[in-house]
Amino acid sequence: MISPNAADGLMNGPFYHGTKADLHVGDQLTAGFASNYHPHVIMNHIYFTALVNGAGLAAELAPGDGQPRVYIVEPTGAFEDDPNVTDKKFPGNPTRSYRSKEPLKIVGEVADWVRLTPAELQRWRQNLASIRANPNAEIIN
Repeated sequence: MISPNAADGLMNGPFYHGTKADLHVGDQLTAGFASNYHPHVIMNHIYFTALVNGAGLAAELAPGDGQPRVYIVEPTGAFEDDPNVTDKKFPGNPTRSYRSKEPLKIVGEVADWVRLTPAELQRWRQNLASIRANPNAEIIN
């Protein structure tokens, strides 16, 4: 999995993953869980970003009742640009979003990421509900 961004350094870390799961250093995040956008789809990849606040957004929108958390992660294998956003929604990869079929190892937790305001969170949840309500919305898995 080679990205055109590899040559310009866009695939350099640190990398982050946002979730509501309570995890610990040394734990691994793996593929094989339901999509946050279409819960009936089991994902073949685990997603991550090089933007801490992007991971924070994912943490805020993740399903569950847990506290939103942003973890510092290291890919354990090959990874590629996330095709759900790269060149599909945003030219290039300005969101610095990636995916891997291999686990991500948790190496730390970030405590100082920017939280959404209640109004911003409500807008994002409404957008997410619209996506979930559209069974024809495409997710590249």
